[in-house]
Amino acid sequence: MGGPNLEVFKFGLYLFVPVFALLHFGDPQWYHDNVLPYKERLFPRVDETNRRLLTDQEAIRSELARIKAEKLARRLQREKETLDQAPPTQPSQGWFKWW
Repeated sequence: MGGPNLEVFKFGLYLFVPVFALLHFGDPQWYHDNVLPYKERLFPRVDETNRRLLTDQEAIRSELARIKAEKLARRLQREKETLDQAPPTQPSQGWFKWW
């Protein structure tokens, strides 16, 4: 056993660490300098968020169909561009020539 001195030290440490964390991270200036810039990078501004939420099922389905059509059009456009840019390739003959 460590004795009473060790217990007093551990008790002091257990009290000091949370109090120090509260004093350090609870400081308004630290919050303003470290948290708010990261929050601005992580989340969009309020005026850039979507405020018009769809509530009826038909509107949600039509919006989902519109999004899927846009994604399909972008994918087809991307595939067309890659086919136009890619040089014609010879069919693979395997790892060895006799395969």
